[in-house]
Amino acid sequence: MQYRRYGSVYAVRLDAGDEILESLAALAEKEGLSLAAVSGLGAAGEVTLGIFQPGEKQYYSQTFAGAYEISSLTGNITRMEGKPYLHLHITIGNPVTGECHAGHLSRAVISATAELFITVLDGEAGRKFSNEVGLNLLEF
Repeated sequence: MQYRRYGSVYAVRLDAGDEILESLAALAEKEGLSLAAVSGLGAAGEVTLGIFQPGEKQYYSQTFAGAYEISSLTGNITRMEGKPYLHLHITIGNPVTGECHAGHLSRAVISATAELFITVLDGEAGRKFSNEVGLNLLEF
């Protein structure tokens, strides 16, 4: 991973073999990010996506392996119990095979490169687990 800050925005390049969540968590920890928006695109070879079932309060995941374009990566960085908390969603696809998958990002290993932009926002937002919903909700 390589990155540079331009005002309130970090431009990030991930390389083959980098994992998105690990890389962004390391950057957030090193730079002390407490509230930021994330967007990006690129290519991944292994991606684990999830969907939350509210009635069951449970995530279901599936892993996809192959050649995938990341057409959209979006989400945020906050803090929970003093550590970076990433909430990201991703859409991946392969126009040759006709595949398109989207969901909550649990893991993604870059196959070629990824270009991410992290916009730092003034202020802080935390996370707190909600027994009612079954998720770590934003806390202001």
